[in-house]
Amino acid sequence: MPNWAIDYVTVATTRGYMSVDPADGERLFRLRVHIPGFAWEIGATDDLGLLVDVIAAWRDGVALDVLAAEFEFLELEEFAGALDRGEPTSSQWADLLSSDDDSGDLLRRLHADEGLRTMFPTITHRAVRLRVDPMDWRSHHVLVYEVDTERYMTEGPGAPRAEVPAGDLIRHLRAALDEGQ
Repeated sequence: MPNWAIDYVTVATTRGYMSVDPADGERLFRLRVHIPGFAWEIGATDDLGLLVDVIAAWRDGVALDVLAAEFEFLELEEFAGALDRGEPTSSQWADLLSSDDDSGDLLRRLHADEGLRTMFPTITHRAVRLRVDPMDWRSHHVLVYEVDTERYMTEGPGAPRAEVPAGDLIRHLRAALDEGQ
């Protein structure tokens, strides 16, 4: 099999998608959790039986503290807890706002708006993506690119690319996101 081939298994759950990615050249199964626009590894094991058990338990909604106690290979970080509590959006905002990313000024501007703060943010290709529902990849979203400190470019499904002055950005984004709901 070519080295570039991707062989992984994905399982849908109410907590997001899980994927199992077998390591090359060794018996090791890496377990990842995915929600649209965001993925993170939560552990790895060489025991296929344990892997199946943890996926079933995760899918069945077993509490994170129980999972962590029962499956020692899991590395359940704060974001997994936020996802489990049904608040991934606030956790994601906190994480992005505390990073040293170039998008910091734009993120702070977006987060300052009470309506936009409820959207799930991700950084992709030097743009901020705001998604209405973090658990649904088909959910309405909008991308915001900073052209300079006074202009932004926005685009989204069903919305043409638009250049927006900084003073109109929040109103424009709220309208674009409201149209898709």
